[in-house]
Amino acid sequence: MGSAVERTDEHVREYLIYRGFTSTLKQLDGEIKADKEKGLRVDKIMEQLQQLVQAFDLNGLKQYWLYLDRRLFSRLEDVYRCTVSKLRTSLFRYYVVSSIQRGNPERTQEFFQRQGAELQGQAEWRDWFSLAFLPNPEQHPTFAPYFSRQWADTFLVSLHNFLSVLFQCMPQPVLLSFDAEVQRMTGLSEDNEELRQQLFALQTETRDQQRDQQRDQLVLHKLPSYVQHMDRLGDTELELVSSQRAAAATANANAPPRNNFFSSFLPQGRRLPPGGKPRPPSPGRREEQPAKIQAKVEAAISQQPPGQGQAGSQPANQTTRHRRVQDHEKERKELLAKPRPQTPERRGGDPPPSSPSSPPSDLGDPSDPAPPPPFIKLSQEEFGEHHSSIMHCRVDSSGRRVASLDVDGVIKVWSFNPMMQTKATIMSKSPLLSLEWAAKPERLLLLGSGVGTVRLYDTDAKKNLYEMSIDDAHPRILSLACSPSGSSFVCSAAALTRPPGGGASQLQGGGASSVPGQLLLWDTKTVKQQLQFSLEPEPVAVNCTAFNHNGNLLVTGAADGVIRLFDMQRYDSAMSWKAHDGEVYSVEFSYDENTVFSIGEDGKLIQWNIHRCGGKQSETLLPPDATGPFVLSGYSGYKQVQVPRGRLFAFDSEGRHILTCSGSGGLIYRVTNGEPALERVLALGGHRAPVVTVDWCSALDCGTCLTASMDGRVQLSTLLAQ
Repeated sequence: MGSAVERTDEHVREYLIYRGFTSTLKQLDGEIKADKEKGLRVDKIMEQLQQLVQAFDLNGLKQYWLYLDRRLFSRLEDVYRCTVSKLRTSLFRYYVVSSIQRGNPERTQEFFQRQGAELQGQAEWRDWFSLAFLPNPEQHPTFAPYFSRQWADTFLVSLHNFLSVLFQCMPQPVLLSFDAEVQRMTGLSEDNEELRQQLFALQTETRDQQRDQQRDQLVLHKLPSYVQHMDRLGDTELELVSSQRAAAATANANAPPRNNFFSSFLPQGRRLPPGGKPRPPSPGRREEQPAKIQAKVEAAISQQPPGQGQAGSQPANQTTRHRRVQDHEKERKELLAKPRPQTPERRGGDPPPSSPSSPPSDLGDPSDPAPPPPFIKLSQEEFGEHHSSIMHCRVDSSGRRVASLDVDGVIKVWSFNPMMQTKATIMSKSPLLSLEWAAKPERLLLLGSGVGTVRLYDTDAKKNLYEMSIDDAHPRILSLACSPSGSSFVCSAAALTRPPGGGASQLQGGGASSVPGQLLLWDTKTVKQQLQFSLEPEPVAVNCTAFNHNGNLLVTGAADGVIRLFDMQRYDSAMSWKAHDGEVYSVEFSYDENTVFSIGEDGKLIQWNIHRCGGKQSETLLPPDATGPFVLSGYSGYKQVQVPRGRLFAFDSEGRHILTCSGSGGLIYRVTNGEPALERVLALGGHRAPVVTVDWCSALDCGTCLTASMDGRVQLSTLLAQ
């Protein structure tokens, strides 16, 4: 009760300050200081009574008890009057005993002189008038119990409990009931969050088990030690032995070698020799077992007893050899007759089934019935504290914080679970162009400016930890990407203007000159630049960057329409290819990390196979409002145009669905392996202006889609997977 009253008093004070009622606030402060009920805190009331007893303030003690009786006790039913009378008698006896124990007989005589007329007619005080004349009253059998510590403690506890029950039973005003309701809702939210975490843990465990079972059926090559922990990166550069035709082995032997970046990831024994002929397939692989059995059959046919030629072999040896050949042939036929293992979906780098007998994929088959909606939209909330168009909106890896940046350079750090609440507001004198959450620790935020600096901001302490000067010649920090290990980050710096005349830096198909730029790697511990990446064929502004799950690979999309893949173990370019006609706006790894998705200025969403040097797997032409530039028209011919800066698409936790922008809200598509490559499944809606950036938080069991628009609104759509 006492804590609720204190919180309510603070809310009232805050409200009076907000309304400007200063006189009322002063009056309230004065009355709170003189409050005899001590904010309905029983411990404070008991402390006040004991202070009056210890000070031998009989008048103050009588007046305070009279106030309590008039303010509280008089409201009780008649059945409790006897209890109140007994407590008052015990309080005065406590006062008399304290005066004798502390050696003040004058206070004892004063008490009986002033209270004698009132106490004479009361039977419980008849023997107490002789107390002042006894030499040792603590030894008298009538008064000895009252001088014990046990009696004093029992009385104080009884009075404390009586007041506590009285305050709990009193009718409460609406404000105090509201506080209790808030506390109850907070408790329910915490319980709900705990249950959601438990459900998420169970779902994660189930998904991991299913993923392990699927991974056991996939062909994974043995990689060098520094890439072995890239468990989601499958190597598919070696041709698989056909499960239907024995002649495939000869075809593989005549196939030209693949000069590819990922061939350097293979052990030396699996690379092609200088002669160009492939080595025999490695033992222990399930797909190579037919070729291994064929080799055994040939070896059995050519096998002869020692010391004898083929023409001079004995009939018994021929019979044994013939039986062995039959056994091997039977084993081969049994193996080839087994159906190939089915997987829920074909990995990005795996080849399609080699024969009509292979089972078709379960995605994109037009003969299949329409699947049920994969998500249910549980709720949609709006964060509206920005006053201009959003540039970036990113949620951290834990799903607890969101950072949103608008074109005015204002950053809001806020949370939405269990309730929407702003944690920090960051204002900057220089324009801010990019942001990214640090991997370790999660509370840190990287902020890229338009004057060549990157700041590391602590969202808990609400202060800058340090500021790095990147490059004065390339002041615009267009993109930031933090390594999953947390030890470094990559930043893309670009010049302010394009070179005069364009020169050699003409966009291939874009028709406009590209802005020069740099791609730099910085160490977060030493706060120093580690190296500058080589951007072939010429330095160009990099618009977007993304790491894979362990930081061994980095993919970038640039203004010249080229996607570049970097090996972060050797800090070298692995491959690059022309991806779009115009600039690349957004690029991300797929879930299995065999492919890369990109959106460009040409309005296309393209999936690229990184094992075949940027081989195109699928291409989808998106609506103009999904790729930008984004246009917002207003009254009197006002028009605002914004070039994409943030992420234009995001994946769910399993990479099966993709979220894109649109003119009225986010759109969710199912990623298929057929035609079309994207299948629209859900429109989130909720916006009145074009959505310019999206993000998908899957840290909790209920995924949350973030869509930010040009009117400064951020919609949080909570989805439940079916």
